[in-house]
Amino acid sequence: MNSTLRAYIELHIAVFLFGFTAILGDLISLSALALVWWRVWLTSLSLLLFIRVGRMFRTLPRRLLWQFLGIGVLVGMHWLAFYGAIKLSNASIALVAMATTSFFTSILEPLIMRQRIKWVEVGLGLLIIPGMVLIVNGTELSLLTGLWVGLGAALLAALFATLNKKVMGDRNAFEITFLELGSAAIFLSLVLPAYFAFSDAPVRIIPSILDWIYLLILALLCTTLAYVLALRALRQLSAFAANLTVNLEPVYGIALAWLILKDHEQLTSHFYWGVIIILTAVFSYPILKKVQIKK
Repeated sequence: MNSTLRAYIELHIAVFLFGFTAILGDLISLSALALVWWRVWLTSLSLLLFIRVGRMFRTLPRRLLWQFLGIGVLVGMHWLAFYGAIKLSNASIALVAMATTSFFTSILEPLIMRQRIKWVEVGLGLLIIPGMVLIVNGTELSLLTGLWVGLGAALLAALFATLNKKVMGDRNAFEITFLELGSAAIFLSLVLPAYFAFSDAPVRIIPSILDWIYLLILALLCTTLAYVLALRALRQLSAFAANLTVNLEPVYGIALAWLILKDHEQLTSHFYWGVIIILTAVFSYPILKKVQIKK
């Protein structure tokens, strides 16, 4: 098997695993906060296998250290919003909301990176709006809160991804991921007591046996392993091929939700027409970008 084909297979496996995180989030019976708290701790601990903590703290400038720790707080808030969207609605709605990340990135990236606005990206982002209108019209009122929370998760994803792009440079990706997820774990640990104090309903943080199985799959397979596979694959593939493959994440996720969670029973045809419009806009971006580069 040649290296390019292997890289494609590894990246598709990684994207499939990323898409499966939404399904696991729905299956785990814990609240969004408890779920994310366990995920960031388990993933952070597993990353210790890939890094040298002492060397990392010796070589990383203090200013950069604090920047990565701050971005980690945003990552924790993003995952909290993403799994909150799943708990408030369902996996399909949360995944579609996440597909708007490219639109938010097209606005935030020029502002943060101090670049010219790329109107092609903004235009494709605006094409998402009719799809979102169809989805809103095809979604039960009781599920709409999850959609808005999911859009918040997409905004946070665009923000932390852009900030990472600005400050990461050629730093070791495993070390940076460890710092950010470790920061998210500490941040959520500080939030937990307030959650206990102000929650009206009984709070359960200890997972059941089945929850433990799902959490370990989520942390070790769908986060750590998926990240390792994606990182290896991206060293072999072009940015165009990688972007096109990564855009399959909501497709895999919605298909899995349809098969495993039976989400289609809660959704109308308007929802799926909206999904088609959004995914068309998302997939058009790398194609138009490649054409623009050739010109």
